[in-house]
Amino acid sequence: MTKEIRICMGSACFARGNDKNAEIIEKYISENNLDAKVELYGARCANICEKGPNFYINDECTNDLKKVMEYLEGLKNE
Repeated sequence: MTKEIRICMGSACFARGNDKNAEIIEKYISENNLDAKVELYGARCANICEKGPNFYINDECTNDLKKVMEYLEGLKNE
């Protein structure tokens, strides 16, 4: 089953670094051959801008890039 990571690309999250975060996540997925396990999407604003930059791991929202990277690290071992 494919996992899903969505990155908020609303203006506030984008300005707070999600443009660079998207590159980091995309590179990690590619370098670790996770393309078949993870689908990466840009997402519209979820109106929780004050907590951003926001990510969604499947349907769970987080604003912690480290949590996203730890999740991806765990997928390497599945």
